[in-house]
Amino acid sequence: MTLPKLDREAYENQMRAEMERVLQEVADAVDNAPQGRVIRDSEEKARDALDRFRRVAYERAVQMKVNAAEAAFPPSEQRDDREEKTAQGKTACQSADRQRTD
Repeated sequence: MTLPKLDREAYENQMRAEMERVLQEVADAVDNAPQGRVIRDSEEKARDALDRFRRVAYERAVQMKVNAAEAAFPPSEQRDDREEKTAQGKTACQSADRQRTD
């Protein structure tokens, strides 16, 4: 059985806002670095923002795939376990009452 595909349009819409935020962080890191230290003072911040985006993008895609797969399966029927246990308990007690005591 193949799993349903994730909704790419929804995924792209969700990630677009995240990407814009990351691009802002990279631009801020570069703009706020002092003269003569642009690479030294911005590279790590930019790399961290982009690494976080990569992780979030992948995790969100996997989660949306899982959600799509779960939605494809109908919910299982709910059983009232208490009634079943009660019925089993009565059967066990009734059997014990009917035992011979010779």
